[in-house]
Amino acid sequence: NSMLSLDELQMDESLDTVLTAIVDMQGRLVGKRLHKSYFTKSVCEHGTHFCKYLLATDMEMSPDGGFSTASWSEGFGDFSVVPDLLTLRRVPWLSGTAMVLCDVIDSETGEEVPHAPRAMLKKQMKILKDEYGYELKAATELEFFLFNQSLDVLKKNQYTKIEPIGWYNEDYSIFGTVKEENIMRPIRNALFQSGIPIEGSKGEAEAGQQELNIKYSSAELACEHHIIAKHAVKDIAFLNNYSASFMAKYRADRVGSAAHIHLSLWQNNNSVFYDPNQNFGMSNIMQHFLAGLLALAPESTLFHAPSINSYKRFTAESFAPTKILWSVDNRTAAFRLVAPNTSAVRIECRIPGADANPYLSLAAIIASGIYGIKNKLPLSKPFQGDAYSSSTTATQYCANSIPSTLRDAIPIFKSSSVFREAFGPDVVDHYAQAAIFEQTSFDKAVTDWELNRYFERA
Repeated sequence: NSMLSLDELQMDESLDTVLTAIVDMQGRLVGKRLHKSYFTKSVCEHGTHFCKYLLATDMEMSPDGGFSTASWSEGFGDFSVVPDLLTLRRVPWLSGTAMVLCDVIDSETGEEVPHAPRAMLKKQMKILKDEYGYELKAATELEFFLFNQSLDVLKKNQYTKIEPIGWYNEDYSIFGTVKEENIMRPIRNALFQSGIPIEGSKGEAEAGQQELNIKYSSAELACEHHIIAKHAVKDIAFLNNYSASFMAKYRADRVGSAAHIHLSLWQNNNSVFYDPNQNFGMSNIMQHFLAGLLALAPESTLFHAPSINSYKRFTAESFAPTKILWSVDNRTAAFRLVAPNTSAVRIECRIPGADANPYLSLAAIIASGIYGIKNKLPLSKPFQGDAYSSSTTATQYCANSIPSTLRDAIPIFKSSSVFREAFGPDVVDHYAQAAIFEQTSFDKAVTDWELNRYFERA
């Protein structure tokens, strides 16, 4: 009974609060805590209103980002927010609380706001379904770090004395992770009880690093599960005086945190990626789709790696990719072919970091795959070996490097004719402006690295 109907919400006397949320540009839940009575009697029928700047701001909620959709000159008006009751669920880690995700509606046109992340994904899903008859199914592998101190303590210490919950690489360790079960077990159970099809968790390849695995589903549901899981981890860690971080790279000498995405196309409950008569069991559709991902990976990177910090993760021998190529069951490649020669054959996109918004990542993936199918792009040869040390040529393997900084990624994304057609030029310009604002903010900052390097010796 984790998912709720409106009648069940009204009748359940144990519930009094409804988290009424949208997904913002950064992939966070933002919104209001509404009393159940007001939600059921008014908001369900008429919706509510949020300030437009929620989809025109940076990580620190600055209103000065230079967006055309919400600005001082426009007066920062409202858009309408309409609950999607199919997402209504219990929040078992918070007393008396339910949650619902909402669609963001332009009050003047009555249409979904085109740069809202959920709307962007739904648009690409509709094109894929209406024009090709396919549905994309996906699952994310969400990595993060747990720390012994609370967020308040870490902030007070200016993040200088960070203690991971473990002290050695716990990848697949059963004993190492028993030390974290007092927090990871409540996380797994809370997610299961809230309707998230959690499969399990494991230690990852660094001290204090965890990974959550959630069963595959439709692209929209996979994103919903991912966003709620991320929110739950932070909530539950905080409520137990721990902290969780989804930074792509929290320390230079530690590996980063990823959000690998497994994906395949389906039609009539069958995978259209599988063809037993083709090499590796890859159908022609799968080959074209993957060729599209490779071709547009440079443009997509800004959605997979949206912050300054995101690009610190792309280093050699870190299990994060540095080159745009595909390979069979090879974790040094940007795109890994999983379960070859079986009906479960699929693509793992290894570019997104844990800080990525999954709605944007999957929207870019679908748009890229459609481009490959539409143009019947030929697939390059699979790479073999260590992609980090390889000097392979771009013509043979499509082995261009992933953009190494946000500054490099911005013009590639903004000038993409494919994305401007797929998402609309205004949407592309909107997210390019968000990245420009991020880069400009960083350019003004004086970092600890600079202080340590120059303060005495300059």
